[in-house]
Order: sequence, then C-alpha cells, then structure tokens
Amino acid sequence: MNPLIQAFFDEATWTVSYVVYDAPGGHCAVVDSVLDYDPKSGRTRTRSAQRVIDFVQSQGLTVAWILETHAHADHLSAAHYLRDTLGGQIAIGRGITQVQTVFKGIFHLESDFDTDGSQFDHLLRDGEAFRIGQLTARALAVPGHTPACMAYQVGDAVFVGDTLFMPDVGSARCDFPGGDAHALYQSVRRLLALPPETRLFMCHDYPPPGRAPAWETTVAAQRAHNIHLHDGVTEDTFVGLRQRRDATLEMPVLILPSVQVNIRAGEMPPPESNGVSYLKIPINAL
Repeated sequence: MNPLIQAFFDEATWTVSYVVYDAPGGHCAVVDSVLDYDPKSGRTRTRSAQRVIDFVQSQGLTVAWILETHAHADHLSAAHYLRDTLGGQIAIGRGITQVQTVFKGIFHLESDFDTDGSQFDHLLRDGEAFRIGQLTARALAVPGHTPACMAYQVGDAVFVGDTLFMPDVGSARCDFPGGDAHALYQSVRRLLALPPETRLFMCHDYPPPGRAPAWETTVAAQRAHNIHLHDGVTEDTFVGLRQRRDATLEMPVLILPSVQVNIRAGEMPPPESNGVSYLKIPINAL
C-alpha cells in the first residue's frame, strides 16, 4: 500500500515537513517538523507546527509516529510540541546517541543529560519495520551527513532527510562532528539501488535561480541527473568534491540553538531557578 503525503514548506529554513497517512480518518506519521525560532529575540512560535496540526485534525488522523531523520542543524524540531498536542511516539535512529555524546561535551550540558537516547520514545534500528495504520514503514540507516541519519521507506516513497537534495542541488555537507563523506556516498548508493520509480522526498530545497522550491523526485532522476552523485561518479571523486565544497561553507545560522534542542527530541533545556530555559553559545568550539 502506498501512502498519501502532504508536504509543508517552511520558507524561513527551507525545510519540508510531511504528514504521511494511510487514508482520511486513518493513521499518520509526521516527518521532520519545524518549531519557528527567531535568533534575534530567542523567541519560539508554533506557526509551522500549527499548519501540521490543522491538517491532521482536518483529515481526522491519529498520529502514530513523529519521525526525525536526524538531529537537524538548520531548524528546531517541533516534535515535543506535536506529541503534547496530537500524541504519537517520537522516533529517531539509534545513532542519535553518538550525536548526543559529542554535543553534550561541546555544549557542556548538565551532568544528568543522558546520552542514551532516552529523550525519544523509540530508537529505530537499521531495517526495522513499523506500522503507520495500514501502512508498513521501514527505517534505513543512511549515515554520512551525521551518524544518526535515517531514511524512512513507506510503500513507494522514501523520506531521505539530508542524505540527498534535488538533482540540481546535489548532496548535504559532511563536515559536522561525526560526518563522513565516504559513508554518505555508500548511503546514497543504497538509496539509489531502490526501484527507479521510487519516489524520494527531500527535507530541504535550496533552489538555483529561476526554479521554485521542490522536494519530490525519483531514484531514476537522481541516478541520471544528481550533480554530485549521478551514476558513474566514483566514491573518491565524490569525497574530493564534497570535502572541497564543505571547506567553503559557513555554519548554518541556527546550528547552535537547533542541535541543543533537537538532541532533546524538541524539548527545551530544563528551566533554571528563575523559570527560564537558556541555550548556550560555545565560543570558538565549532
């Protein structure tokens, strides 16, 4: 059974979130939700999350899962807010424990911050199958951008996170802690070994001039046209290209607040004695 899919594009972060469902009145999963964050004021808002909530409620859907493809560095996750509002289980790949361990040190987090993934309701292993109502989904480990990256295959659709971008954009950076261009190459080849007609859904789009944002493509289109990873590109060629390109990139605007929140499954750090939660900015650490 193939899924019904509703996409939500966030213009502020170029992020695409999805509601994946079996039928109106049935069950759904939310993939890569967004919590709006203003870096100038430190204020959060739930406008993007509310769009998802409104759709879920309009379709009479029951949320089974709130899925994260990885601990994003470019937007804050609304997973915690959505679970409180709609229910469901928050899930991410088991590799999140590696990311938590690294960033607990970078941010010098509280001593009782656990790095066992327990902030999430479920840690998915590679190849694990799970149900979204009548739909069968499967988790596919695709490390490279981060150690925790997981794609989700639901019927003829795969939600690839940051493993791939649209063919004219290419691939995601691999220079974050734990990133590995060799691993990303192997992860992409795994995805592109799926049937050519398989639909691939991106987590972001950064369109070149003259093209509107887009987020759906196919295995066949990626194999033929991806500017970094089309058929015939060797692993060594890709790794060299990716490393040269990564050396020119600035850090994402929201990496510092995003990672601190996202390794907590979208929950803010515990409030201090004055009742306010604080995010840290490590100096000269990244």
